[in-house]
Amino acid sequence: MKVLLLGASGRIGRRIASELLDRGHAVTGVSRGGTVEEIDDPAFTSLAGDATDADALTKLLAGHDAVASALGPSGEESPDALVAMMTAVVEAMRRASVDRLVWTGGAGILRVGPETRLVDSEEFPEEWKPVARAAVEAYDVLEAAEDLRWTYLAPAALIEPGERTGEYRTATGELVADEEGDSRISMEDFAVAFVDELESGEGVHAKLGVGY
Repeated sequence: MKVLLLGASGRIGRRIASELLDRGHAVTGVSRGGTVEEIDDPAFTSLAGDATDADALTKLLAGHDAVASALGPSGEESPDALVAMMTAVVEAMRRASVDRLVWTGGAGILRVGPETRLVDSEEFPEEWKPVARAAVEAYDVLEAAEDLRWTYLAPAALIEPGERTGEYRTATGELVADEEGDSRISMEDFAVAFVDELESGEGVHAKLGVGY
């Protein structure tokens, strides 16, 4: 599979790229600066691109089989950039006739109770709420794209660099936590879950939480 990876230079993006390459896929890594450190593989191409520009994305998508997204707003951007990114990606995929997308979302959108999302819980940090609420709006754009084979993959409440064990659990629309209530996943195992889903397509039109 030839995959266009958006947000390839970020910590999660680099790990998704490595997981894809280790499984024999060809990857075009797109980032603002056009360079991705720590990846040296003949099957990897690095390009600069603006994820809010549907015209530019349409051109980049030519010849690809799927889109993988690890996009997020930079420190200088408004959280609303997430909505603009999602809108541009969906439009570009339609123009380029590419219909498979796996999108890295935020844990805030996941349920922690029958009627409560993590972002609406008392424990959710106030400073993270603007990005989390923008992610909810971006998801609404994605959910309406019934013509695309999309999957929204959101990590545990705590995601950080760690070990690749190949172990993880998923839950539809819910935050994944262990018996003690801890919700965590390594970036490496999130990348495993991400590529598993991209390859299998078992969670099409689903919002999945990932954790241990």
